[in-house]
Amino acid sequence: MIDDERRWRAVCERDARFDGMFVYAVRSTGIYCRPTCPARRPRRDRVRFYRLPEAAERAGYRPCRRCHPREANSPDSVTGRIRA
Repeated sequence: MIDDERRWRAVCERDARFDGMFVYAVRSTGIYCRPTCPARRPRRDRVRFYRLPEAAERAGYRPCRRCHPREANSPDSVTGRIRA
């Protein structure tokens, strides 16, 4: 289990090792992203973390159009990274 501080560091560093492990949602925009999203970094106090994209969507967030967080967690995306 990863704690929120480690998740936040992964977001700040855009650490690709954490793609597929969690998504983060931004309360002010209503959008959720994967840790490596190239969008501007949000303020920490506006961020919530979710294990799965579906959980973020149930909470009312929509997927980011820049980083496509649903694709980051799909089996095809993982297979593509393994083959690369």
